[in-house]
Amino acid sequence: MTKDVTAAPSILFLCLGNICRSPLAEAAARAAFAKAGRPATLDSAGTGDWHVGRPPDPRAQAEALRHGVDISDLRARQIAPDDFRRFDLILAADSENLKNARALAPADATARLRLMLDLVPGRAGESVTDPYYGEDDGFSETWADVSAVAAALVAESASG
Repeated sequence: MTKDVTAAPSILFLCLGNICRSPLAEAAARAAFAKAGRPATLDSAGTGDWHVGRPPDPRAQAEALRHGVDISDLRARQIAPDDFRRFDLILAADSENLKNARALAPADATARLRLMLDLVPGRAGESVTDPYYGEDDGFSETWADVSAVAAALVAESASG
């Protein structure tokens, strides 16, 4: 069975706690796909469970709002076995989360797993800036990283 290239992509963004990098990546992708008028199924999750049920970090919310995206309704969740079948692509923020995702993937997983920045020319193998323990300006660096990823995803979806 071949995949319908005209179908809307389904993408899960993954980081450790699902309160900083992955919700910002989801926000940037939401904005980029909406601006391009392209449909997509977008979500985010974490490999860890310690923030489950909590909203994104207030600094992440503020950064997303600076770019016109409200993520206050998002709630952290941990990646689940079904995610590996439900999404076409799972993009991890760094190599540790990619490694953890591969270890969690069920035998019947169909999703492709990659690093987020592998999609950005010249950034393959790099990690998305983790702003959690830093100053507020780290969130703008993270936004720049995930915006580049979002732009690459839109371009890739447009080319089929």
